[in-house]
Amino acid sequence: MHKKLGIFALALVLISAAAVPALAAGKNNNNHYSQHTSNPWGTPVVVNPVVVPKTPTVPTPPVAPVITPVPTPASGEVALTAYITGYSYWDNTPAGSTQISNPVIHQTAGGTGTYADPITLAVGHSITGGKDTLDYPAGTKFYLPYLEKYAIVEDTCGDGNTPQNGPCHTGYQGHPWVDLYVDGQNVSSSSANTCMDNITDVHSIIENPASTYPVLTGSVTGSGCKMF
Repeated sequence: MHKKLGIFALALVLISAAAVPALAAGKNNNNHYSQHTSNPWGTPVVVNPVVVPKTPTVPTPPVAPVITPVPTPASGEVALTAYITGYSYWDNTPAGSTQISNPVIHQTAGGTGTYADPITLAVGHSITGGKDTLDYPAGTKFYLPYLEKYAIVEDTCGDGNTPQNGPCHTGYQGHPWVDLYVDGQNVSSSSANTCMDNITDVHSIIENPASTYPVLTGSVTGSGCKMF
């Protein structure tokens, strides 16, 4: 009886011993699985977002200035390109005035842009030995196609005892520099400044023009600073 019970007990021990590794292996396998696979009832798997490479910005190439074509010059006319700036009642010398240095048609800066009433134009000048010489003689007329206005030299651009050292006399990138009176008495100084900025550039003009070109009558600011 004792012997039989011992054999039976031994069998149970052997069976138990064989089962333990299997159970252990199953536990280990379950742990291994849980370490590498998400549990749908456990912690969710974090998926990294897809990063789309940003397309590099290509810089816009600079736009070359547009030069208004010059009508075919008639006999005696001179077609040229000039750097044109503007000055107004507000920034004249002295400021808040219409004073000019070389009156011809007008005693003060003005004009409506017609051939008979051209707008005051200032040009560079030089002072040597006490003599003041304008880059273009006072009374020289020009036609500005991009504004459809005539202009006349009646003022100088450049202050001090040596105006020849200033930009109006030396020019801009090889072009002569002329300064057109835009008026501005009837608008704010900021509006006049905006107009002057808008008309400033290298443009085609005609020296000693014929009287037959189209005209937008009025001062530059009075014409809404319109360009063609």
